Formats: sequence, C-alpha cells, structure tokens
Amino acid sequence: MNSGDGTPARDRQGPDAAPQVRLPDGAAPVVCVDIGGTKVAASVVDQRGIQGRLVEPTAKEGASDALAQQVLRMIDHSCLAAQVRRGDLASVGVASCGPFVRKHGCIELAAPNICGGLAGAARGLPNTWTSAVLEAPLRDAFPKLRIENDGLAALEAERRWGALQGLDHCAYVTWSTGIGVGLCVDGRLLHGKNGNAGHAGHMFVSDNDDALCGCGNIGDVEALVAGNALPRRFATLGYADAAAMLAAAQAGETPAAAVMDDVCRVMGRALYNLVVTLDLQRISIGGSVFWHHRDYLLPRLQAQLSGRLPALTDGVELVPAGLQDKVGDYAALALVT
Repeated sequence: MNSGDGTPARDRQGPDAAPQVRLPDGAAPVVCVDIGGTKVAASVVDQRGIQGRLVEPTAKEGASDALAQQVLRMIDHSCLAAQVRRGDLASVGVASCGPFVRKHGCIELAAPNICGGLAGAARGLPNTWTSAVLEAPLRDAFPKLRIENDGLAALEAERRWGALQGLDHCAYVTWSTGIGVGLCVDGRLLHGKNGNAGHAGHMFVSDNDDALCGCGNIGDVEALVAGNALPRRFATLGYADAAAMLAAAQAGETPAAAVMDDVCRVMGRALYNLVVTLDLQRISIGGSVFWHHRDYLLPRLQAQLSGRLPALTDGVELVPAGLQDKVGDYAALALVT
C-alpha cells in the first residue's frame, strides 16, 4: 500500500506501534543515516520499507575523516544488503549529533561525545579532534545530500509521523548518550546561524564544579544527566552504567533513587526553561536513557512543570516519542521524503 499522493505510506501494527513507513510505488530508494555519540545506523528505504539496516559503534579513532569514511562504507554495505545499487539512490539524509561548524562551506561535527580535543584528555575520548569531517566526503559521493542536527530531524519526523502531529509550538528532546533538542515555534523549525538551534543540553541549570562535559563546559545539563555522564559522576555507587542505576532506582535502592530524583530535577528544569522561553504546547521525548525507563522518568519530569507559572505551563504535555525507539531512523528519512 502507498499513500497515493507521493508521500510515504504509513502502517501501524497495533494501536501503540510506531508507524512502518514505506516509499510509494515507483519512488527511487533513499538512504538514511543516524549519527550519534555511541552508534551510527544506516539503512535504505524503498517501497518495502526500511531495508539493509546496519548499526556500528561511532568511529572515534584515526584521522578526523574517520567518521565520514565509516558512513560511506556503511551506506555501501546497506545498499548491498538491500539489493539496491548506489546509482539508483535518489538522495541521502543524515541526522547527526552536533554542534556543527562550517569549514570551507561544509559541515563538520564539533560533537562533545565524538571529538576528544574539545575537553581534553580528562574526558577520555581516544582522539584529539576538535571537529570531525563529515559533509565534504559524503557530498563528493552523493550530490543530493541533506545533513541536519539529529534533534531537528527527529522533530520533523515526530511532527510528520509521531507524537507532535498537528502542533505548531513544540519540541523534541532526546535523552541518550547526550542531550539533543529540536525546536518548532509558529510552525517553523528553528535552525540558527549554523544549524545549531536547540543545543539546550549545554545550558546551565544548577551549580556544579566537577561534572565535565565533552564540550569543555563544567556543570551543564549534558554533563549532569546524559547517559554517559551518570556512571562518571556516580562511579563510587558501583553502578556500571545509566541503565543499571535506573534499574536500581526503580527497585527502590535508596542511593540510586536519590540520584535519579536529582537528575530528574535538573532535566525537568531544562524542559521547563524550554516551555516558558518558547511558549510550547508539547514536548516529545525519546533516546535510550528515557525510552527504556519512561514509565519511571516521565512523571518525575512532569512534576518539574506542573504548578509552576500556570499561565505558561498549564496544559503543556511531556509525552514519549510517538516513533518510539525508531526515532533516529525516521529522523533521517524525514530529511529526504
């Protein structure tokens, strides 16, 4: 089945399932790439839906174009798995963590969880990059290329297929390895001078002098609550990662529960700041940290909004991402369909 109007068809498997998006009959296939601080995913989308999906840890060693070379290789392998020729592709969409910087007119990534040269050796990344080359090698291979911040791309996908459909004042927030945000006001997606609007993960919401972010800040939101920040900050409690800490908190272990209450206060304040600054209707939340523990986290985040400045917060909803744990795939797809 296709939509009949040139837009991707959408199927659902059960009332709460993420839509299964396929291209209309006769449409040329596209490639979707999702770049995060932990992993890179690449897939082909055609009339059958998402095909040849590959996932690898994000390249962080070698020359500063290692990530771009990884993406090119993954696209070729994904095409091979999907039985699609590179020359048949209509376009390539890349949803990537940022911030972005422009060098010689092309986007490079100054991403805190990829580039070790931003915060230095203390951050523990295996490179000294201050930016990772991305656009130039990809555009040489694929002239029809669109790259956007992953928060913005996910917002576009959530507005088309997910939990933000029909809304003109909304945001998407990912709570994962890092904190990413996409913003929409008056029906317009906000980009900023270099495509970096929405980097609210680097705002300051509390006093802290020991939480080092990969961007070099000490004590910003990402340094305090991101998935890779929690085990660094609270290693003495003995939890291997954010998932273990959250599981312990849900099981009622007092130290973990106290930590997560404070973490939700920080994250909730960041969401409150977005709502009152931009006068939003709804925020959709995804990302691995949030998604796998959403029933525990969501009411604690909502509590940081409820009752505060009702003129701006009454009726504002925090909701799980309608595209569930597939937001990254659909984010890149939204850029090229």
